[in-house]
Amino acid sequence: MWILTPDDKTDEGAYAVKNAVGEKVVFMFEEEDDCERYQVLLSATDHQPMTVLEISDAIAIAACERANVKYTIISKDDIVIPLEE
Repeated sequence: MWILTPDDKTDEGAYAVKNAVGEKVVFMFEEEDDCERYQVLLSATDHQPMTVLEISDAIAIAACERANVKYTIISKDDIVIPLEE
């Protein structure tokens, strides 16, 4: 599994978006290329620099559940683009 983390917090947290009701949702990518592509698109906006990080599926999901943060798994067939905030 691949996630994005802020460059200065690679061991502290994952990049998350807000859903329609304002809840944070962590994107977990199945494919490294898709995570890197999202990182490039995100860098074209005013977001802080992000690092692509490989993480165990079980660890990532457990961390989200422990912190009561929603997550979604982005498969190779999904297309996601950053929205302007």
